[in-house]
Amino acid sequence: MTKLIWVLMFSLLATIPQAEELKSSQGTLVMTKVADGFDTPWAIAFLPDDNVLITDRGGSLYILRQHQKHRIKGTPRVFGQGQGGLLDVMVPRDFIQSREIFLTFSKRQNRGSGTALAVAELSLDFKRLIRFRILFEAAPSSTSSRHFGSRVIEAADGSLVMTLGERGERDSAQDLSLHQGSIIRLNRDGSVPRDNPFVGDPTAQSQIWSYGHRNPQGLAQDLHGAIWAVEHGAKGGDEINLIRKGANYGWPVISYGRHYSGSKIGEGTAKPGLQQPAWYWNPSIAPSGMMIYSGKLWPQWRGHFFVGSLKFDYISRLSGRALSEKERLTSPQTGRIRDVAEAPDGSIWFASETEGAIYRLSPANE
Repeated sequence: MTKLIWVLMFSLLATIPQAEELKSSQGTLVMTKVADGFDTPWAIAFLPDDNVLITDRGGSLYILRQHQKHRIKGTPRVFGQGQGGLLDVMVPRDFIQSREIFLTFSKRQNRGSGTALAVAELSLDFKRLIRFRILFEAAPSSTSSRHFGSRVIEAADGSLVMTLGERGERDSAQDLSLHQGSIIRLNRDGSVPRDNPFVGDPTAQSQIWSYGHRNPQGLAQDLHGAIWAVEHGAKGGDEINLIRKGANYGWPVISYGRHYSGSKIGEGTAKPGLQQPAWYWNPSIAPSGMMIYSGKLWPQWRGHFFVGSLKFDYISRLSGRALSEKERLTSPQTGRIRDVAEAPDGSIWFASETEGAIYRLSPANE
């Protein structure tokens, strides 16, 4: 009987999230590991019932319920080479009524691959995806296994905004006849909004909202409804950009970085008609997921940007009318940070590729 009691006690302790401390400008934060055992956790999305969806790049979608993770069946077959796989997951505002979730992933296309967007309904028992359908595929396909993007958000007007990398084929980001290296905008059903900037232009892809992007892996809407993206530079020149309709963000014509060989990129750092970044890092931090904070638990951080670094294992906090980096949140446990997200209760969650785990940041006095 005594042995059984000890077994039950250790089993119970194993299900209780373990906490560490992380120092910040707002005092000590409690950093709690809420789930682990992932290969490459890529994205976090919150359901309205306190459940959490997490993608693993290898192709699995998980739901986290009461500190336990369960795999959801019915995910798409992904092109799993290089940087490809199951990427973003997004829960729309009407989930309670629609049961829909959106997924981005790399999809095999003939002899190549491309970034795709799909929608499916989550079954009432949370165990499977049903009525799965693809809404969009980037064209043309590419034989590269790099720079898929890819994040998707629901904009204030209900449209879907999604990032696409240029697949390592630099000049494609300036070619409007290709989807690569752009941020696109779609209606909820995958159709093209009539007010997209290149609708009616026979030389352009009508889904394109902005272009000249290298590999945007972070996308967020601020408290006023404006859309921001963060993208990888080459050797330096990672950028945060305010996304404007029809705008050209310059890659590879202008950049604040250099090629990995050390050679100059394009024509310099500025050119008329090309957008300047709101902020850039040099050297590169390899930015991925981005979140703009509501201020719910930390009012002084309201409207601040939080960006995960894959290279230096920290979360960058940025703020100001002239955006600048104010703080780096880091600990021995952070590792390569792939995504940063705000939970409905205001806590900050992040995905650590190094640890294969999801963590929650909360105030010490919560």
